Amino acid sequence: MIKKIAGKIIGLIVILLILSFFVFLLLYLAPGDPAEKRLTSQGIVITKEVLQAEQERLGLLKPFFVRYGEWLLGVIRGDFGLSFKDDRPVAAKLAAGLQNTCILAMASLVFSLLISYPLALLSAMRKDRIADHIIKVFSFIGNSLPNFLISVLLMYFFCIKLNLFPVIADGSLKGLFLPMLSLSIPMISRFTRQMRSEMILQLSEDYVTGMRLRGVKERYIAVNIIRNSLGHVITIIGLQIGTLMAGSVVIETIFRWPGIGKLVMDSITSRDYPVIMGFVLVMGTIYVVINRLTDLCYHLLDPRVRT
Repeated sequence: MIKKIAGKIIGLIVILLILSFFVFLLLYLAPGDPAEKRLTSQGIVITKEVLQAEQERLGLLKPFFVRYGEWLLGVIRGDFGLSFKDDRPVAAKLAAGLQNTCILAMASLVFSLLISYPLALLSAMRKDRIADHIIKVFSFIGNSLPNFLISVLLMYFFCIKLNLFPVIADGSLKGLFLPMLSLSIPMISRFTRQMRSEMILQLSEDYVTGMRLRGVKERYIAVNIIRNSLGHVITIIGLQIGTLMAGSVVIETIFRWPGIGKLVMDSITSRDYPVIMGFVLVMGTIYVVINRLTDLCYHLLDPRVRT
């Protein structure tokens, strides 16, 4: 077990190094000058001398491998550098945005599970009946709609027509609801379909047939089905958390939710490379770590995997 965990940690480090190198290379080759962008935003008249001084201050005149090496050494020490936009520490900006993104992601995940679990169980227990067909239709529709379209529709009805929620999310509980719902609707649809398939497989197992022959009530059978499908559900959740954390960029931008997604979109616009690199590294770490933890949980929950 220790060797397996050590191997996964080494693999994680290698993946993150490769990811950081190629992203740094793409940003290095990307058009646009962060120094010029910063000076323009400050209303400073750009001359050759002023631009060169700002480029030198930001370290943009150094060779590629020198810049990458300095950035990597800083990250190893826990220093992500300073933002090109406002000279604030990148780590502090990422921490503030990540906190709000985690709130949005966890709220969406919990809400999706609370809705999808009963729907999947009902659909599996009533297979090929009216309830099953209705749930499948709504699941198909919810999974087909893109997040940005759901966001715009929810904003139109709940913010403009009914005036129940603020158009711009201000970080409050009321402002959280619509971004959470926008992320949850496609996720509920996916969870419901995947859980339904797993529960139908459980219903065909011999232990379910034996329980029914012994006259066990359906609600107790449902409890056993839920417990035995946990391994599959944890795998789904683990994959979805990484997608939620990195995929909430569009939702946060539309609703102006102050998360890490909105932060990175603003950083791309202003050519704030240190923040972009910090975002890629943090999201890559979260995604890979969650996948590794999911494998470990599945390994612990299902004895057949260990065998």
